Amino acid sequence: MSLQKSEALMIAAAVAIGLAGLMSPNWLVFTTTLAVAKALVVLGVVMLMRSGLVSFGQGLFFCIGGYAVGMGGRFWGIQDALLLILLGVLASTALAMILGLLLTRYREIFFAMLTMAFSMILFGVLVKSHNLGSTDGFSVVQWSLLGWVPESGMGVFWLALVLGLLVALFLNRFFQSSIGLACEAIRENEVRVEYMGISRRQVLYINYVLAAAIGAIGGSLTALAAGHVDPEMAYWTISGEFVFIALLGGTGHVAAAFIAAMLFALVRTYAVEFMPHTWQMILGIVLLLIILFLPKGIWSLFTRQRRTAP
Repeated sequence: MSLQKSEALMIAAAVAIGLAGLMSPNWLVFTTTLAVAKALVVLGVVMLMRSGLVSFGQGLFFCIGGYAVGMGGRFWGIQDALLLILLGVLASTALAMILGLLLTRYREIFFAMLTMAFSMILFGVLVKSHNLGSTDGFSVVQWSLLGWVPESGMGVFWLALVLGLLVALFLNRFFQSSIGLACEAIRENEVRVEYMGISRRQVLYINYVLAAAIGAIGGSLTALAAGHVDPEMAYWTISGEFVFIALLGGTGHVAAAFIAAMLFALVRTYAVEFMPHTWQMILGIVLLLIILFLPKGIWSLFTRQRRTAP
């Protein structure tokens, strides 16, 4: 199977970012790591949006991935980062397989509110769990990667780049697969999809479970990078942030989520730096302007250039 042009460009971009990280300040490496982790959760939101669904509860799986890393190291003595991430993916997938049986019955605002409700249930449980630090959360223990113990943030930075690239390459092919195309068809007209002999609930179920697994990877990487987890990871504002970034980037390509997440992180970082008391307003204005002038997201800039190219 040969690489597509966009896939080759994503690989080249990941290599370039990895090399640039060697010469970048620590704050930028950390910001990039968190942006890549959040982009993975956003990709899960994009998967649902491509099928006509909007989730305001993707923080549920983001939080489960993070807490799996923290609990795996603290209570079960697991130190390998890959095993901790796998633990988060398995936990999120198992829960999504149960919730998906219910949620795939609903559409529009009902789906959005139900996903948010389940996320807030987890938030409430964690806030009341004193063994897990309640509202303060708890710290992630020292972790290793195949026996190597990183002494700086570069270890999780490279891990995030590799996993982010692998997920991006997988989803790029998934969107072009029969299931991925069926998701777009469901968004346009569910009845016609049923007449074609395709089970819309089965397609949405698979899409929902995959989005949950990918969101858990993002949460796991965030926990490894930040070294701390807390119930705020499941709060509805975090899920809303993922939706906002998804709208900012658009659903035209998997790379859009990474570009939008990085832009969001940088705008917020500099807004807090220069205007600490009004940074929320500045962030909202800047991002609102982008959405107003690019209603289909940042990725529409690239598609527009292709249309105007001679």
